[in-house]
Amino acid sequence: MRLAIQNLRQATQTARKKLSRRILHWRMRGRPEAEILVQERKLRGVEQYDKLRKADIVVVSFGKSGRTWLRVMISHLFRVMYDLPENAIFGFDNFHNLNRAVPKIFFTHDNYIKDFTGDFTSKQPFYDKPVVLLARDPRDVAVSQFFQWKFRIKPTKVAINNYPPRGTDISLYDFVMGDNGGSMAAVTDYLNLWAAEADKVQRFHLLRYEDLRARPHEELRKLLDFMQVDATDEHVNAAVEYSSYENMKKMEGEQKFRLAGGRMVPRDKDNPDSYKVRRAKVGGYRDYFTDEEVTAIDKRMAETLAPMFEYS
Repeated sequence: MRLAIQNLRQATQTARKKLSRRILHWRMRGRPEAEILVQERKLRGVEQYDKLRKADIVVVSFGKSGRTWLRVMISHLFRVMYDLPENAIFGFDNFHNLNRAVPKIFFTHDNYIKDFTGDFTSKQPFYDKPVVLLARDPRDVAVSQFFQWKFRIKPTKVAINNYPPRGTDISLYDFVMGDNGGSMAAVTDYLNLWAAEADKVQRFHLLRYEDLRARPHEELRKLLDFMQVDATDEHVNAAVEYSSYENMKKMEGEQKFRLAGGRMVPRDKDNPDSYKVRRAKVGGYRDYFTDEEVTAIDKRMAETLAPMFEYS
């Protein structure tokens, strides 16, 4: 019953957000699209800022950096720790409402708050929060972004996040090396700003996707220590096993988390590139390019990415 109430609450909140955006578009009908997008980004920023201020812990990441994997991992850990309903997935405060011992964790791509605050050069709203930055190699992220744009992204997210128009004839290499919302440059700029601001955040933890893949038990334990979550080894083992690539892929195919929105639902079951859980391969970007293209991509990143992330 409690889970049903939480699902209803989340559905209501989602419906309200969609309605507010529709009202905004109705009020601004006839205005240039660019003006409408500016106002919609501000509206989304208000929504994100409100959650940020209420959060106990914030997990920030660029899209396609492993956020869903981490969310599923943490969701199962708390389900095991506090005997919460099976298949429930973290949605900011839904677990907290089921058990007050669970912190309110705000998972965000941090892509609209600046539009509300007007501050594009700092992370001041995050300074007083425990912040986890989930980072992934920008080369792998940009490739994954290409397939997200091509097969999964919602039409409403294309223009507002500066992706090429749907159906654009653009090669993977040009997408990765270009100037768009999913390019390597966009990922690098995002990480570089966080690198510059990290020491101003009261409590900051860098979690690299590649380290979590290589040493999931160890890295999850470090994360839980930072979050001040007292979990046993059995809890950690259960979370890691549950969120394995093979099980994640299986669960997406079975639409096990269909009540959590579209984040874990394939767009086309017959197309592996339309799955949310696609390859999860570290350094997999090399599989898509010629040697010359890989050299150019590597050179660009080595020249632009902050050394803090150690991806050169």
